[in-house]
Amino acid sequence: MTDKQSSIPEAFILALQVELENQPEGIGEYDLMQSLRQQGYFDFLSDPALPHELFQAHFILFHSLYFLNDIFLNEKKYLLNIHTLKIQLLSYREGERSLQVDNKLKAYYLDFDNLENTSAEDVYDMLSSFWNKYNRFDNREAALLELGLKDPVDDQMIKQEYRRLIMQHHPDRGGETEKLQKLNDAIKSLLG
Repeated sequence: MTDKQSSIPEAFILALQVELENQPEGIGEYDLMQSLRQQGYFDFLSDPALPHELFQAHFILFHSLYFLNDIFLNEKKYLLNIHTLKIQLLSYREGERSLQVDNKLKAYYLDFDNLENTSAEDVYDMLSSFWNKYNRFDNREAALLELGLKDPVDDQMIKQEYRRLIMQHHPDRGGETEKLQKLNDAIKSLLG
């Protein structure tokens, strides 16, 4: 393939390439992982898989995808579209390499220290953080209404209105503690 090194066995990289070549319309991460698992890869996953195991499998897959994309670009063979919902080989066109941006995700997944230094507790913390951010938008409309706002608004506008209302409704200025608590709950919901 190339002189470039990866910590992933070459057999896995080749199996991944074959799977992608057999899916010209693209394939989702879950389906790709299941297909590779049927070939004997990701045998460390329990049934059902634990979050830390899923993180490891995801990391290995994405490390391999970014590694493979670099190989394809060097060989001028393919361009790899990498996304959890759709991973797809695209035809290489001259100039594609210069259009590739070295993004933070690529750098993250190509650094194996990020896998080795992520504990099960770290994975649970990441999941908790995700769900907290996800759930904060569950009541976004109600939280904005508490601040007298309506979408579309950005975080800066939310903070500005929150500060104004806190000053207006602070108990030291004759405001009510209950209203102050509602404003604090709204800002926590919106900005975490």
